[in-house]
Amino acid sequence: MGAAYFYHLTRNPLEVALPQLLGRARSVGWRVAVRGRDPERLDWLDRQLWLGPEAGFLPHGLAGGPHDASQPVLLTTGEASNDPACLMTVDGAGLDPAEVQALERVCVIFDGNDPAALDIARGQWKALTDAGCAAQYWSEESGRWEKKAERGA
Repeated sequence: MGAAYFYHLTRNPLEVALPQLLGRARSVGWRVAVRGRDPERLDWLDRQLWLGPEAGFLPHGLAGGPHDASQPVLLTTGEASNDPACLMTVDGAGLDPAEVQALERVCVIFDGNDPAALDIARGQWKALTDAGCAAQYWSEESGRWEKKAERGA
C-alpha cells in the first residue's frame, strides 16, 4: 500500500524540483510516470529534462513512442504503460485513491505561488485522505524539503 506525498513548490520552479524528485525515485530503482494535463507542457518538460546537467541525466520519454513500456521515466497525460512504481502528477493532473493504493508512491507536485494550483492540491489532499490514503505534505520553504504534515497509515 502506497502513500501520497504532496510537494509544495515555493522556491524552485517545476523544471528544477522535478529532476531532483525523479532522481530520488530512480535511485531506489523505481520506474516513474509523470502525469500532466497538457501535451504542450509535457513537451516543454521533456526538453527541460534533456537540458539538465550531464551528471544528472534522467533517461525518459514522452508517451506515444515505440518504447513507452521500457521507459524508466514516462511523461504522459493518461495512463502509464511503463509499469511505474511511482506516479508524479504536475499542473493539477488527476489521480484517484486506487492509484495511491496500487503504487509505492504518488507525488503531487504543485506551485505554491499559484492560487488555483493550491486549491487543486488541497482538494486532492482531502479526497485522498478521506478515502483512507496515507499522505504527507512537504514544503521547500526553508530551502530544503521538510515534512510539515502527515495523515493516515
